[in-house]
Amino acid sequence: MRVVIAGAGSPAGNATASALRERGHEVIEIGPDECDLRDFAAVQALAERLGHVDGVIHLVGGWRGGGGLAGQSDEDWDWLQTMIVGTLRNTTRAFLDAIASSPAGRFAIVSQTGVAKPTAGNANYLAAKAAAETWLLAVGHALKDTPGRVHIERVMALYSDTDVEQNPDKDFSRQTHVTELGQRLANLFDPAE
Repeated sequence: MRVVIAGAGSPAGNATASALRERGHEVIEIGPDECDLRDFAAVQALAERLGHVDGVIHLVGGWRGGGGLAGQSDEDWDWLQTMIVGTLRNTTRAFLDAIASSPAGRFAIVSQTGVAKPTAGNANYLAAKAAAETWLLAVGHALKDTPGRVHIERVMALYSDTDVEQNPDKDFSRQTHVTELGQRLANLFDPAE
């Protein structure tokens, strides 16, 4: 299968690409140098150029927040809604037909467990994540009469081997290692899923 990773190059993107390749899938890694996912016309052109794909895993985003509700700045909000929601809107609209026509078509995002119980210090971030989840569920509705499906993978936080090396005394037990996340996302493209 051909799977696009939007937001490639991060530890999560690299781990997901590795997990997919280990299972024999073709991985198309899209980072900022390959396409500006904030630009819908650019994403449309990318989708046309790539043609048939079976999956899009959206890993674009990042965290900004802290400082309680008063610390939720407009600058952070603009960045979060653009990177988390805007790029997701663009990729799902551009690749919708490809996913709808694939017998195993999948759109997937990674969200945060805090969406279910938001805090003031994470209000901007979690509002953007909740919007992304809602958007993806609406994409699922658009795919309801096709083989295409959507998937939301919620984690509390992600960590990598580098994080462990840099913070040897930190407790990562409640977080998800990027390798585990990559395996979970790769599972979406197994025949039994």
